[in-house]
Amino acid sequence: MRWVTYATDAGDRVGVIGEDLIHPVAPGVSMIDLIGRGTAGLRAAGEAALESEAEVVALAGARLRSPIPRPPSIRDCLCFLDHMRNAQQVSGQPRILKDAWYEIPAFYFAAPSSIVGPHDDVPMSPGSAWFDFELEIGAVIGQGGRDLTPEQAEERIIGYTIFNDWSARDLQLRESALAIGQAKGKDGATTLGPYLVTPDELEPYRVGGKLALRVDAKVNGRTIGSGNTDAMDWSFGEIVSYASRGVELLPGDVFGSGTVPGCCLIEHLSMADMTSFPGWLREGDVVELTVEGLGSTRQTVRASAPPYPLAPRHNPDRRPPRRRVNPAPAKLPFTRGLHEVGSGVWAWLLPDGGFGLSNAGLIAGEGASLLVDTLFDLRLTAEMLEGMCGITDRHPITHAVITHANGDHTHGNQLLGQEVELIAAKATCAEMRHEMPPEMMTAAQVIDIGPATPYFRERFGPFDFTGIRLRLPDRAYDGELSLDVGGREVRVLNLGPAHTTADSVVHVPDAGVLFAGDLLFIGCTPIVWSGPIGNWIEACDRMIATGAHTIVPGHGPVTDPDGIRAVRGYLSHVIEQADAAHSRGLPFAEAIKAVDLGEYATWLDSERIVVNVHRRYRELDPATTPELDQLTLMAMMAERGLL
Repeated sequence: MRWVTYATDAGDRVGVIGEDLIHPVAPGVSMIDLIGRGTAGLRAAGEAALESEAEVVALAGARLRSPIPRPPSIRDCLCFLDHMRNAQQVSGQPRILKDAWYEIPAFYFAAPSSIVGPHDDVPMSPGSAWFDFELEIGAVIGQGGRDLTPEQAEERIIGYTIFNDWSARDLQLRESALAIGQAKGKDGATTLGPYLVTPDELEPYRVGGKLALRVDAKVNGRTIGSGNTDAMDWSFGEIVSYASRGVELLPGDVFGSGTVPGCCLIEHLSMADMTSFPGWLREGDVVELTVEGLGSTRQTVRASAPPYPLAPRHNPDRRPPRRRVNPAPAKLPFTRGLHEVGSGVWAWLLPDGGFGLSNAGLIAGEGASLLVDTLFDLRLTAEMLEGMCGITDRHPITHAVITHANGDHTHGNQLLGQEVELIAAKATCAEMRHEMPPEMMTAAQVIDIGPATPYFRERFGPFDFTGIRLRLPDRAYDGELSLDVGGREVRVLNLGPAHTTADSVVHVPDAGVLFAGDLLFIGCTPIVWSGPIGNWIEACDRMIATGAHTIVPGHGPVTDPDGIRAVRGYLSHVIEQADAAHSRGLPFAEAIKAVDLGEYATWLDSERIVVNVHRRYRELDPATTPELDQLTLMAMMAERGLL
């Protein structure tokens, strides 16, 4: 038999399915009431309902709830050891499991209060950017028991259902450091349904004593994973037996099988190949899980309100972070917020100019304005746009220039209205399509990467990467572009590749103002992701040649042409030092130790010399200098920054 619980105007009702119709049992009788009667009692109730003259309900039109809307308990087990091996591999660990996995059928408790039905919308766990699903099957206990043998435990299973263990992977990783089990990473939602299927219905699928059910998991129609439930290493009988040791199991207790290998998102994550990752779940995504003999669930993911913040407790054992002061002289006060830097031209500044603390700009014409860049997260961008309202209410934003592809200049794009035309260099448009997905930046906040962990927590901890959907530019240009912003000429020039594959600057000739993007870091150290360094030096000369007297950098305080010359001097110093180390035969790893930063040692984030020397070594000797990915370079940089 297949049983359902469905919603009516008078409350939940239970029924058994016959020929695509729901035959209800008496009002007020719950599924737990029925399954507490045991296998024979449940069958008798079903036969009576099928023979009853009570009004039937079309299955297709019913709003199905979880078969058991509020189980007494939920234990989610880890029966598929390949799932655990895959998960360990994703986190950079070997696939070899500890002995305990082969000795104990592990499980953890989920929250009975967060059960959702098979077609209900699913709220994302508040504060999570890495929301995931897990395709499992669930076994439901009929008559309870205690200290059961595996054979007895198998007999107490009264039915099976699809089980979706919705998971907030970033919260889960953050909590794993506590080593006390699952918490907010796992209690956001659990789906059960659509049916409770009795074991006799599934006998045709038993092979060698195991249920061999084909499964398939899709997101927005795309298959993420498929498999078969006969790959379980621990049987339900063994799980239930283990759980019953010294504990009375109750009718309606639910046991999840653990994830069928491949049937969740995290198993497909590769930090070395982010383009192959399907992406974490977002608002509006549709997840469909199908299990042979058990039916299918289809649910839409919905965003949640942000969590109420809690202030961390003082850690007496933690070394306090170093005081960060941008040492550069400032043409204007280097304070957070909007500053007028010319007639009808403003800069939005974020001290101290370190990682993620970028600047943006606004250029107003008659009845129109142009925005230069957005910020690292939605909260920061919303604050900036609100701070500009006194201007943009009179001069609405009609254009936005994205200076380059990095997230601290693009992540807020989605907050701009569709009437705003986004403009970027062609190479920037291409690079944005391959940038690390915004939500993956959460890794710096939740993954323990050893000694460098405090560095990443300090640099990236203040930002919120949830809810970001990267909006790509509407128009691409090449070389140079002239824009009319409310009757005002604005020149956009691509001076890259340098910092990235393309680096645009925005020149306002009538105000003598230049927005330099990340071709300028003032008081903080430039970082050469793309290069060549010589091209960046040439870009400095071209910026000076514009004749602009007020320069807004991508990071740091507002400056003048002397600020450009200081960055040019730093880049020339990198070439000089790296070339000297290379001529002495020093390999890259030794060269970064030998570099003398001289007058530039006081600039913030001086550890970026690691990336810059690597780039120069690649220019000098690409055959023997390995091409290191960005994450590896960041880790090396963090190690140096902690010295």
